Order: sequence, then C-alpha cells, then structure tokens
Amino acid sequence: MASIEELTAQMDALKAQRASGVARVSYDGKTVEYRGDGEIVAAIRALETDLAKLVGKEPARQIRTFTSKGY
Repeated sequence: MASIEELTAQMDALKAQRASGVARVSYDGKTVEYRGDGEIVAAIRALETDLAKLVGKEPARQIRTFTSKGY
C-alpha cells in the first residue's frame, strides 16, 4: 500500500483535475486518463478510503430508511 504522502498527492491531483474539467491527470511522472467525472469521483473515494485505513479511521456508514403511504 502507498504511503500517506503518496495518497495525498494522488488525491490532490485528482481533485485539481476534476475542478479543471480535464480528463487527464499526471503525478510523480505518471499519467492517467479518465473517461468521465463519475470515474474520477470513484477514484477519489477509493483514495479517501485507503487514506482512512492508513490513519486508522474507518469510514462512517449510514443506513437511511424511506417510507411512503403510497400516495
């Protein structure tokens, strides 16, 4: 697994790339091309999960219940 600094650098690059609207991001001499915003968001979430595991925090989980009377 990558170090905290490496994960942070990757996440910063992805967030900057998402804000700019460009589908290609480069960090540490590596280039990755994404197909769309959803793929970038999924990559950011995966990095956030990996970073949380390294720091020792588990992601918060929520269960939401919705009901309807059928109207």
